[in-house]
Amino acid sequence: MIDFNNPTFVADPYEQLKELREFGKPVWHEGMQIFLAARHSDANDVFRNKSLGRIFTDKKPDFEWETFNWLHSDSILDSEPPKHTRLRSLVAKAFNRNKIEGMRPAVERITQQLLDAIDEKVKSGETFDLIADYAEPLPVKIIADLLGFPESEEHLLRPWSESIVKMYEVNPSEQYQMEAKKAAAEFAEYVRSLAEHRKKNPGQDLITDLAMVEENGEKLNSHELVATCVLLLNAGHEASVNAFGNGMVAALERPDQAELLRRNSRAITDTALEEFMRFDAPLHLFERTATVDTELGGVKIEKGQKIAALIGSANRDSAVFERADEMDLTRDPNPHIGFGAGIHFCLGAPLARLEMSVSLPALWEKYPNMQLAGNPVRRPTFVLRGYESVSISA
Repeated sequence: MIDFNNPTFVADPYEQLKELREFGKPVWHEGMQIFLAARHSDANDVFRNKSLGRIFTDKKPDFEWETFNWLHSDSILDSEPPKHTRLRSLVAKAFNRNKIEGMRPAVERITQQLLDAIDEKVKSGETFDLIADYAEPLPVKIIADLLGFPESEEHLLRPWSESIVKMYEVNPSEQYQMEAKKAAAEFAEYVRSLAEHRKKNPGQDLITDLAMVEENGEKLNSHELVATCVLLLNAGHEASVNAFGNGMVAALERPDQAELLRRNSRAITDTALEEFMRFDAPLHLFERTATVDTELGGVKIEKGQKIAALIGSANRDSAVFERADEMDLTRDPNPHIGFGAGIHFCLGAPLARLEMSVSLPALWEKYPNMQLAGNPVRRPTFVLRGYESVSISA
């Protein structure tokens, strides 16, 4: 059975994921004590089946994990109806379509600032790092701007976020666990303090909106408000950073796809960013727990057992996608599940799409002849799949 921590598998998981799909049904992983839904139909059902819950189990001991635990149990991602319904409704009311579209000028402004900084390197004959210089700072700055974090403190956000999300990996190391506990406590206290200040001194930002939003007499309590802000930063930039980096590397490694972007990136941006999400998914595994005995994909999942949607595998399923293992930046339709599905469809998907729809053509129009300048360095993780650095010559 697959070893999700094996460096060879992490480097390229798709052949072994294909073998999982060939079983024709979810497969039990004895080591992880979980069913693996590798086919598109099964993974999609994992997201949508109402008998499966996103149930967070507190980590022990409580006194060490207290903040980390409520950051998850009081978040939209790790709750189920009716709590999930209430939280999502309140957040959606503040984080609505108009709010997201209103971010377009900020996305364009920050994109241009990043390109200007990159241009100084290029003019000096240097390479630039696609991740550190472009893909990573853009969504972090956008989310920070959206939430109203001071620009001088933006540098704190990415390290906190990275430390917390590493806990989603399979069997996280002791070091990851120590870093996650510390980051959760610091991040939560930072957001709590900021939220308390905004309640007394309202601003034009999402923290203020979340503090004020109300529906049928319901508001977000203190823990829920902090957990929502932390989730928006974590989920709101991880998908964008990794989807952009994974997609760009794949395109640059394929001359025919790079040529499509070089010729007219703006014309194919909409389909290209969806293919970025499909071809080398930024999130590979999302688990849920059976709340009652459940049948899915021809197997019985007993109450309390877990099943994971293998998103990257589902997005390579040849039963759904023609030439599934080939990148096609003009692919349409593209029913990938990179943003999830059902009630757990990513709330930040419209913002991620907005960011990539601005940043992708802007980069290619600025540097139409860019190329990889060395071997990209992958993150040593499977669940959150991305690159640590990608050197580019322009």
